[in-house]
Amino acid sequence: MSDNNGLLYGLDQRLPPLPAFLSALQHVLAGVVGVITPPLIIGSALGLGEWLPYLISMSLLASGIGTFLQSNRVRGIGAGMICMQGPSFAFVGVSIAGGLWIKEQGGTPQDIMAMLFGVNAVAALVPMVVSRFIEPLKRIFTPVVTGSVIALIGISLIKVSMVNWCGGTNAQDFAGLGNIALGAGTLAVIVLLSCAKNSWLRLSSVVIGMGAGCLVALLSGKFHFEGVGDSWFRLPELFPFGVQFNGAIFLPIALISLVCVLEAVGDLTANCMISGHSISNAEFRSRLKGGIMADGISCLISAMLCAFPNTTFAQNNGVIQMTGVASRYVGRYIGVILVLLGLFPPFGELLRQIPPPVLGGATMVMFGCVAVAGIRIIMQAPLDRRDVLIVALTFGVGLVIHSVPEFLDNFPTFISNLLGSAAASGGLVAIVLSLVIPQQKKAVAPEEVVPEERSSDDRARSL
Repeated sequence: MSDNNGLLYGLDQRLPPLPAFLSALQHVLAGVVGVITPPLIIGSALGLGEWLPYLISMSLLASGIGTFLQSNRVRGIGAGMICMQGPSFAFVGVSIAGGLWIKEQGGTPQDIMAMLFGVNAVAALVPMVVSRFIEPLKRIFTPVVTGSVIALIGISLIKVSMVNWCGGTNAQDFAGLGNIALGAGTLAVIVLLSCAKNSWLRLSSVVIGMGAGCLVALLSGKFHFEGVGDSWFRLPELFPFGVQFNGAIFLPIALISLVCVLEAVGDLTANCMISGHSISNAEFRSRLKGGIMADGISCLISAMLCAFPNTTFAQNNGVIQMTGVASRYVGRYIGVILVLLGLFPPFGELLRQIPPPVLGGATMVMFGCVAVAGIRIIMQAPLDRRDVLIVALTFGVGLVIHSVPEFLDNFPTFISNLLGSAAASGGLVAIVLSLVIPQQKKAVAPEEVVPEERSSDDRARSL
């Protein structure tokens, strides 16, 4: 084990099995709720209750396959970093809108799923195609743009963490002192262990903290075990409901896929920087290219398994900073754990029942680290007036949409779905401004001019 830029394990360093498993488990605990929530929301809104267990299992399975793919760099596919995959919340609105439209046309639940997953399979081509043009797009994906996007993602996640800390949406005792104390205790244990000199305590800080929180919740009556269901093993099928396609549904989903590429670029940039590698050389651009391509392939696999489109999660960046483990080999363990959770539903059901205050307290500092990673990317170089203007407007628009979502109520549904997240709206503003506002010319320092003037005078005298 070596210290590499403050890390216990660098990007290409292998871990013994036990530390690798503990580190992977912390990534899974931080992201599993994000994996299962989108299918829960979409399935509930579209009346797919009978198939919800299957949709959740396939989301876990597809996330595991995508995560394993990202941790490797085989034939230019994958970022070669810890990039946990999971369903993107950006697709929730357009998926519900498309499903309701099919329902209004007299479509059955099977028709809804056949259409959505057929359209998602075609939309998976968007990140695959964009990945081939990363070099020309580097003028757009500047540190100011990508850093602003990843900071907005972190800020958005902090709100999710705080809602969980207070007890979760619709909780009867929302913001009760018991919930706040439970989340604070979980957070305190994680922070204390993360500051420990003992590498084992640091490696397992999130697992121990959440375990302690669950134990306190159980003793205080806030952990209510609901059972794990009757199905112990679930075998996946490819397009079990068939495949349909509709251009009107495809267009908004394709545009959301393009926005998710922007978010993925920010996540991958932050991940690479946190892992102690440069974000301005050819190797980084190769990782970016492979990561976006793997995102597209992961989305295609998700559609084939009847899971919603995947993207790279930002939560992992916070876990890497907390544990000091950036080894890409941990990504393989994460992938295997998620696949097992998908094939054996009881394990995923157990994780789903973690009390929200415990989850909120555990993720608060991780999501804060994501926001800080974005700020660090922005500050890679001194900001001129142009950069300050871009960052200010990006944060302003993104936080307005995040804090006052009613701002988009009178816009067409298509526009409100496209710009519904802070990262999407702020990111698009950053891209447009970076293309429209001209670069400032650097002033020439006086000391750089004087030698040239002197040499001209000398030549005059010589003549």
